[in-house]
Amino acid sequence: MVMSPAESLTAFARVRASLDGREVVYGWSGDVYAWGPGEPYRKVFGFEGVNVSRVEGDHGSGGYRMLSREAAFYLDPVSREILEDWEGQPVVHVWNDPVNQHWRPFPVPHTLLGDQVCFSLEIPLAYPSPLPVADYPENSADDTYRALEMFQFFAPAEALTTDAPSVPATMSWTRMSPWLPWMAKGPTPGGLVFQCRGRKLASYTELPARTRAHIAAHHPEYATAPAKWTEPNESSWTYFRRLNPR
Repeated sequence: MVMSPAESLTAFARVRASLDGREVVYGWSGDVYAWGPGEPYRKVFGFEGVNVSRVEGDHGSGGYRMLSREAAFYLDPVSREILEDWEGQPVVHVWNDPVNQHWRPFPVPHTLLGDQVCFSLEIPLAYPSPLPVADYPENSADDTYRALEMFQFFAPAEALTTDAPSVPATMSWTRMSPWLPWMAKGPTPGGLVFQCRGRKLASYTELPARTRAHIAAHHPEYATAPAKWTEPNESSWTYFRRLNPR
């Protein structure tokens, strides 16, 4: 399937969200693996989460703005229950609000795979860490935050030939990152690999009941997308800093 840059961006917006501005829910689940020099990879957590978003046109750039927030929870790798502590450390789950994106016109990489179109986003990150080592020696190993986020979104090619504002989609996500701040690994060599998969849901009620109950009990606003654009975005590192100011 050959698309111009503008066509690929609009197609991706229909896959990732909905052009009519309605809220779209993605749910995902997977696992988190730890690694260290000379050590085998080992599964340390299960992981499940939700992102609720909506898209609006950005008439100034000809692109789109996605407004979203997401919650995700670390699970016992065997029982799959939501963890409250791990190896003596309190678990800090993911409460990222907002997670906004400004999609200026650009060609979204895509590949035709039989009757599916795969949109690929590979995002290397390197920026000053919100947790400087001098202030957070137990929670940070570097003054530069480095990670790699890799997304794939799959949609039926036939659906993209219609005028529907939103099309069905599944997704995969891989993340390579440092140790999480709350793991208190300090300068220990190694890090984490996240591997998850998910799909666009028909509604928020399709999420597991336990996930919805946990959100309702702690941050019920995460059941909806943000009403207005705000900055900056939240991350696990900035959220940890807010909980533990220095």
